[in-house]
Amino acid sequence: MPSPVDFYFWTGSTYTYLTVKRIGALAEREGVSVNWRPYNLRALLREHNHVPFPSGRAKTAYMWRDLERRAEMHGLPFPTTQPAYPSDPETLNFKAALLASEEGWAKEYALASFDWWFLRGRPPGMDENLTAMLTEMGRDAGTILNRINAVEMDAKMTASADEARALGLFGSPHFVVGREVFWGDDRLEDAFSWARSGRVIEQPAGSRP
Repeated sequence: MPSPVDFYFWTGSTYTYLTVKRIGALAEREGVSVNWRPYNLRALLREHNHVPFPSGRAKTAYMWRDLERRAEMHGLPFPTTQPAYPSDPETLNFKAALLASEEGWAKEYALASFDWWFLRGRPPGMDENLTAMLTEMGRDAGTILNRINAVEMDAKMTASADEARALGLFGSPHFVVGREVFWGDDRLEDAFSWARSGRVIEQPAGSRP
């Protein structure tokens, strides 16, 4: 029986868009269970004085073009207008994802969140967008907003960063299978290979989704 894959992600990570759109179908096809685990990557980045690519720089331009190429390769939709980046200045989106994870609907939340950010141009890191998205999902937006703005959420954010630090995580997306850690959407298939067989097996040509 395959081992489960723990999918650790940050809601403001651009490359995580690719994984969020791909991992569900791959998990179903391979018979692998996935635990969706949002975590506070921003806290770890600050510890290492790492700042995401500033707007307008060469690395940012490369990132968006690379994402577009990889989305096309996987047959995924990609926006014609560059999404807002960074997208979650007050961590509202992440806090809501963390709450969804606690209640068992992190997958549903992440799928909606990245669609709203990338494909609708309405990042859920903005209060009005988050409210509209949660309402469309059939969730009680007012109750959720009250809960994610409560003082207790700060401790939960810290705990998620502590857990990630202990595992040796440093980016998004990450996949953890037992003691093995994989980083990046381009390692998604490797993680599933490890979950099935305990090793990374080269995928036959044309077999990757």
